[in-house]
Amino acid sequence: MDKYNRHLFIVLAAAALLTGSLCLRGFHLLEVVLPNSAPAVGRAAKVHPDYSDTVIPPNIAPLNFVVEEGGSRYFVRIRADQGRIIKVLSRTGVITIPEKPWHELLAANRGKRLVFELFVQTDNKDGGRQWQRFDAVRCTIANEEIDNYLVYRRIHPVHAVHREMGIYQRDLEGFGESTVLTGGYFDEGCVNCHTFCNNRTDRMLISTRTEKYTSAAILVEDGTARKVGATFGYSSWHPSGKILTYSMNKVVLFHHSASDESRDVMDLDSLIAYYVVGSQTIKTAPDLARKDRLETYPMWSPDGRFLYFCSAPLTWTDRTTIPPEYKEVRYDLMRIAYDPDRDEWGAMETVVSAKDAGRTVLLPRISPDGRWLLFCMCEYGCFPVYQRSSDLYMIDLEAAKQTGRFEYRRLDINSDESESWHSWSSNGRWIAFSSKRGSGVFTRTWLSYVDPNGTARKPLLLPQRDPTHYDSCLWTYSVPELVTSPVQVTKESLGRVVRSSDKISVQLPITTASPKAAPATQPYLSTRE
Repeated sequence: MDKYNRHLFIVLAAAALLTGSLCLRGFHLLEVVLPNSAPAVGRAAKVHPDYSDTVIPPNIAPLNFVVEEGGSRYFVRIRADQGRIIKVLSRTGVITIPEKPWHELLAANRGKRLVFELFVQTDNKDGGRQWQRFDAVRCTIANEEIDNYLVYRRIHPVHAVHREMGIYQRDLEGFGESTVLTGGYFDEGCVNCHTFCNNRTDRMLISTRTEKYTSAAILVEDGTARKVGATFGYSSWHPSGKILTYSMNKVVLFHHSASDESRDVMDLDSLIAYYVVGSQTIKTAPDLARKDRLETYPMWSPDGRFLYFCSAPLTWTDRTTIPPEYKEVRYDLMRIAYDPDRDEWGAMETVVSAKDAGRTVLLPRISPDGRWLLFCMCEYGCFPVYQRSSDLYMIDLEAAKQTGRFEYRRLDINSDESESWHSWSSNGRWIAFSSKRGSGVFTRTWLSYVDPNGTARKPLLLPQRDPTHYDSCLWTYSVPELVTSPVQVTKESLGRVVRSSDKISVQLPITTASPKAAPATQPYLSTRE
C-alpha cells in the first residue's frame, strides 16, 4: 500500500468508528483486511432483514442489513455482471451500503443477479484471528422500476394515542421521509384514508376527523386543496378523475377475548356514495345503498367500467351496539357496471361469494393493466388488520373473461400473521402491502414483484438507512400507496384548509338513509390501523 492509500485508509477508518461500517472503493485494501482464501462455513450467514432470493426494484434504496454472527469484523462484497464491486467493512455487523455506487450497480444490471459475499472474522483460541466465508446471498434486479414514492399512515399501535398520527411519504430511491399531514395541524385530529387518482399526487384525497373543525374530506387538484364538508370513508377515484366514490361507515372499535388480538372493528351500518367533482354534488345508486346490506371498500376498474366493492347482509336493527353475531358477518366481493358517459349504473354480479369461500372478502385492488385483482380474505368481519387469518389472494380477470368464472388463488407471499392494506405500482409490476409478520403486533410495509404470470415473488421489507430501525420502532405503518411523485401541497397548506371555515357543502339525496360516522371525540377510533 502506498503512502497516499495508507493515509486515506486511516481517514476512512476513523470515519468508520462513527458509523460502524466502511465502504472500500477505488484502491486495493482487500489484502489488508481479508486473506486471499477464507475457509467456507458451509451455510448462509444469519442476517436481517433477509433479502435472499428476492426480486428487487432497480431504483430501490440500498438494502442495508445486519449480520447476526459473532465476530470482530465483517466484510461484504456486492457484485453483479457489470460495474464496480462494492466493498463494505464493519466492526458491528451493521452493513451500510453507499447510495451512489449502489444505484450505479443496479442501473447497470437490470434483469440480472446481484450477489452479496459475506465474511466474518473470529478470534481463535490461540489469540489469533481468522476470516470465515459464508454462502453468498443472491437476489434478482428487476427490469421494471417501482414508483418513486410511497405514502402511508404512521401511528402508534396502542389505540388511545393520537399524537403525531399522520400521513407521511417516503422516497423509495433513498431514505427521506417527509410529512404530508398530521393531526397536530388541526388540534390533534384524526387523519384517515388517503387516496390518489392513477398513482398520481396531483389529484388526491385525505379524510380528516376533528371535533373542533368538523370532519371533512380534503380534495387536492393540480396543487389546490379544498375542503368538502362530508365524511369520506374508504375512497376510490374514477380513472377519469371526474368522480370520487367513497363509503360512509358507522364504524366502532371494540374489545373481546376471542383471540390473541383483543381489538376488533365492525361496521354497524354503511353505504357507498360518489362525489361528482364538476358539479360538487353527491349521488348514490340503489344497489350501493341497500337498507338490508352493508357496502364498503369501493374500487374502480382501470377502464372505469366496473366498480368493485364489498357487501354483507345487515341482520340487526340496533345500529348503536355490537350485535352478538359479529363473528358471523362475512362480506361478498361484488362488482357493478357503470357507464361514465351517461352516469348510469348497470347490472351487479358476485365476484367471490363469502358463503362459497367460507371467509369474508375485503380490500379489492386491480392492477393498472386491468388483469389482476388483488384482495384479502379472513375469517370474518370488515377489518383484516386485526385478524391473523387475513391473507392475500389474486384473480386473473383476463381468464375470467374467457371462462366466465372468477377463480382465485392464495398468494405464496402470505405469512402466519395478518396481511392487509395493499396497492399496485403504476406499471403493475409491484405491490406494496401491510403485514404483521415477524412480531404479530407492528404493521410494516413489504414490497413484492409480480411477474407477467401473476406470481408474487418473495417480498422485501421496506429498507431503512439503519437496518436495526424496526427492532426498536414503536410505530405501525399502514395503508401503503405507491405514487409516481411526492405530494406537492405542503403540510402547512393542508392544515390551513382543514382549519378553515370555507368548505364545499354537500349532502346525500334526502331519500337515502345515511349512516352517521362515529364522532371524533370517541376514544380509540382515531387510531384504527
